[in-house]
Amino acid sequence: MKHLESTSLDALRAALLHLDAGFSALPGFESAAPSLSGVQSVLLEAAERLRKNYPYFHPLYAGQMLKPPHPVARAAYALATWINPNNHALDGGRASSVMEREAVAQIAATFGWHEFLGHLTGGGTVANLEALWVAGRLKPGKTILASADSHYTHKRISAVLGLPFEALPTSREDGRIDIAALEQRAAIGDIGCVVATLGTTGTGAVDPLPEILRLRERFRFRVHVDGAYGGYFGLADNLTPAARAAFDCIGSADSVVIDPHKHGLQPYGCGCVLFADPSVAALYKHDSPYTYFTSKDLHLGEVSLECSRPGASAVALWATQRLLPLVRGGEFAADLSSSRSAALELTRRLSEHPRWLVPFPPALDIVVWAPRAGSAAEASAMSQKIFDRAAANDLHLALIRLPARYFEPGTFGQPEETGEGSVLCLRSVLMKPEHAAWVGEIFDRLMASSD
Repeated sequence: MKHLESTSLDALRAALLHLDAGFSALPGFESAAPSLSGVQSVLLEAAERLRKNYPYFHPLYAGQMLKPPHPVARAAYALATWINPNNHALDGGRASSVMEREAVAQIAATFGWHEFLGHLTGGGTVANLEALWVAGRLKPGKTILASADSHYTHKRISAVLGLPFEALPTSREDGRIDIAALEQRAAIGDIGCVVATLGTTGTGAVDPLPEILRLRERFRFRVHVDGAYGGYFGLADNLTPAARAAFDCIGSADSVVIDPHKHGLQPYGCGCVLFADPSVAALYKHDSPYTYFTSKDLHLGEVSLECSRPGASAVALWATQRLLPLVRGGEFAADLSSSRSAALELTRRLSEHPRWLVPFPPALDIVVWAPRAGSAAEASAMSQKIFDRAAANDLHLALIRLPARYFEPGTFGQPEETGEGSVLCLRSVLMKPEHAAWVGEIFDRLMASSD
């Protein structure tokens, strides 16, 4: 039985021939080709090595944030590598740089931005680095704030930039940043930027962006939205009112990060950073006479901290958004809604069964839960055992350690035990559109693994 999509190879071959025909005016030339048998031998060896991976492409893989690229993204990326453009300067990526600007503009439009500065990056870490770098340049020496459940990269980036960083507590109810704690800290002053995470990588929590923006009006800090994981979910049609309100006001933030290599159906690595104020381009401005010489138009390397950047990533993203426009009610949006529906259905099954404890419902498509037990230590040991058994049963989950206070007091024994303790929980990321049809199978295998 075949599992990996391969029909797009025919479309890739046709596109490659069309690309080659575009250079027919040049004198005849053919690159030296290695022996076909040698190439095939090495590729088969690589395929054998890759078979030792977990089946990231399969719906029974519901652990880490891994989602196969769309076939058109995979084919378009490969097509571009025959030319291998570099989107640093227009001289190295003339066509692919234009495609990058078009693709990034489509992302920005989902936030209501039409005048902005933005570009692709190697991933969310570099994208967040650039956003906090700009914040540090505009508010030098001031503190970066984020929730305790925000991505660890914000603390590390702040250290790299030489900026103070503080993590604020999260609410017990849903893992979102504690607004009262933020207000209290902001009143002290010296805040340069607050990071609002719309889709934490641990639990998928969506920080209350409307409340953060209201505090910005009083305390004049910058607001950066880390939507590396969840940024696309503004297109979904089945969010909670609180999450809907957060996504609807992304356009009021100062900067946004989103990762096309997660829900954007792209190969790794492809991140994106956007700024509401295009004038921050002046912070990047530098001269590189040996690369910026073919055009007076803006070279993307002039507004990026990275130098060489793969034009293939831009071509793949452009092709995907050409096929699947980023609009509400479209096919791309429907897949996001399907992933969230899968998370809601798994949560329903878990909540209705006495064996499991769900601390809070999912905001997006990430579900966390724990086995019911007499103590946090016992629940943690059971989670580890179930995780191992599930993998042996071809169900691949993840583990996450959460504060025990996320569960009701007394859940794991004495009330005081839930104060500062933690519990190892099971976690599923149901980010593939196929997951909606596989929830029953996933739950059945989970139950079998917990007997």
